Amino acid sequence: MKQIVIISGKGGTGKTVITASFATLAKNKVIADCDVDAPNLHLILKPEVLKSYPFQSGFDIVKDDSKCNFCRECQKVCRFDAIRDDLSIDPVACEACGVCVEVCPQKALKLVPKVSGTTYLSRTKYGPFSHAKLGIAEENSGKLVSEVRKNAVNMAEEENKDLIIIDGPPGIGCPVIASVTGANLALIVTEPTLSGIWDLERALELTRHFQIRTLVCINKYDLNLKNSQNIEKFCKESRIEIAGRISFNPQVTKAMVQGKTIMEYPESPPAREVEEMWEKVRGTG
Repeated sequence: MKQIVIISGKGGTGKTVITASFATLAKNKVIADCDVDAPNLHLILKPEVLKSYPFQSGFDIVKDDSKCNFCRECQKVCRFDAIRDDLSIDPVACEACGVCVEVCPQKALKLVPKVSGTTYLSRTKYGPFSHAKLGIAEENSGKLVSEVRKNAVNMAEEENKDLIIIDGPPGIGCPVIASVTGANLALIVTEPTLSGIWDLERALELTRHFQIRTLVCINKYDLNLKNSQNIEKFCKESRIEIAGRISFNPQVTKAMVQGKTIMEYPESPPAREVEEMWEKVRGTG
């Protein structure tokens, strides 16, 4: 089973648009959205949710007021000032370290598992879709990404699919690491800006560390041809193949506004460029 992950060193480069386009072109695949902090692939794929599961991560501190005798031992040991003067718990400040639970002589406090997100198994007109949503300000997005990928693999095995296309999160942090680890191929989407070049270098360092074969896509390359040439020079010196160059075209924005992929406008230049890039990506790895 081959896994292709599309990532970018920064947000807004167009990786989700390209992932959705690949989803329309690929055969016998499962699609996964691993950007669990701010998922948006579903806006284009319009999935029908078949199953959903709560994602449990971390703990909350729960207080039993009937047992509390206001001894304030918990307040004395809390390093995060999460226990207020009335001995209620500030859920934002609390790190659920559990020290207060240990010192409470009345056993009025306890750690309870916390639901911090939801995973989804869905169906789209392009194929099975694994995705998730992390709760606001919740942690452990890397763990949730791993759940999304595990669900995608299970769906692929159950339905005899031989390809998983992964829309990865932006950046190079824990969620991205969880997205790329074990993948067969990474496509880094960049743009011809100074920050785009810098973040391409960071993303490439990441995929090299995990020894993942990597290709590069320069999106909106014609907005700054000089910077695009600099990216091409960098890729040549780094011995990284450029899989495609996508031109800037208002039709892409129009498609996004309408919740469609650019491939639904086959006569547009970006659609032809994405299709050519997919043929190169499909045959690599």
